[in-house]
Amino acid sequence: MPKQLTKLLLAPLLLAAVVALPACQLVPKAPVGILVEDPLEPEPLAAPFRTEIAVARISEMLQNAKLSEPERARLHYDRGVMYDSVGLSALARYDFMRALRLQPDMADAYNFIGIQHTVSGDFEQAYDAFDSVLELEPKYQYAYLNRGIALQYDGKLALAINDFQQFQAMKPDDPYRSLWLYLAQVEQSAPQALETLTKHQSALDKKAWSSQIVAFYLGQISEADLLKAASTDVTEPRQLAEQLCEVYFYLARWHGLKQNPTQAVAYYKKSLATNVYEFVEHRYARLEMTRLRQAVVEQADDHQHEPADPQDSGHAH
Repeated sequence: MPKQLTKLLLAPLLLAAVVALPACQLVPKAPVGILVEDPLEPEPLAAPFRTEIAVARISEMLQNAKLSEPERARLHYDRGVMYDSVGLSALARYDFMRALRLQPDMADAYNFIGIQHTVSGDFEQAYDAFDSVLELEPKYQYAYLNRGIALQYDGKLALAINDFQQFQAMKPDDPYRSLWLYLAQVEQSAPQALETLTKHQSALDKKAWSSQIVAFYLGQISEADLLKAASTDVTEPRQLAEQLCEVYFYLARWHGLKQNPTQAVAYYKKSLATNVYEFVEHRYARLEMTRLRQAVVEQADDHQHEPADPQDSGHAH
C-alpha cells in the first residue's frame, strides 16, 4: 500500500483513539496546589539502582577476573537477563549469544533468544531456539508458552493450541495459562474457547488477582470492576505497575476481539507505559499493536478495492 494512503488511514484512527478515551482516563482536574492522581494511569518504572550496580560489577568481572568457561557463560547470561529487564534487548541478545557459545547446553539462554526472534518475526529461528530448550529440558514449562505464541503469530494455530494446552495442564490453577489458551482457541472457535475457559475457571487460584481477568472474559464482571481489581490492595509501586501492565494488555486483546481497535491500541500503549519489560504482556504489546494497526489498514484497503454495487451508481430509480 502506498505510504501516503497508509498515513491517511492511520491519522483518523489515531485521532479517534484520543477522542474515544473514557473520561476516567483523562487527566483529572483539581484546584491549584492540590494533587489528584489517577491510580489507573501507569507510571513508568525506573531501572533499579541495584540492577545498574550489578551490571557494572559483572562487566568488571568479565574483563578482569580469571574465569572458567562455565563461569563466564553464567555471567554473560546473568548480565543478559538484567539488560532484558530494563529493555536493552540488543545488549541482552549479545550476552545470551556469548553465553551459548561458551556453554551450548544453557536452556535458559535459548528461551530468551527464542523470545527475541518471535518479537522480530523470525519464526523459524524462534522454533529452533525453543526446540533446543525442550531437547535440553523437556519439562521447561515456559518454552511451551513462548513457542505457542510464536506459532500463533505465524498462523500455525493448531500447533499453537497444542503447546498452550500442555502449558495450561502443567499448572491448571494459573489464570494466565487459561487466558493464553483461550486467546488461541477463540481464533478457531469462539464458543469452544468460551466453554473451555468456563471449565478451567473452577480450578483457578481464586486468591490470584488475575482470576478477575478470567471472570471479565467470561462476562461475570465489568471492565470497570476489572480495572478496580488491578489497582486495589497493592502494597508498593512495582506491584501496581505489574498489574496494570497485565490488565491493560488483556483488555486490549479483548477489545481487539470485539473489533474495537481504537480502545485496544490505547490499552496497549498503557501496558507499554509501565516499563515492566520482563513481563510477557509487555514483550508482545508492541507487536500486538503493530499487527492490529496493519489489520485495520488492510481492511480499509480491501474495502476501497471492493467492486461497486451496480445498483448504487448514483442514478435515480
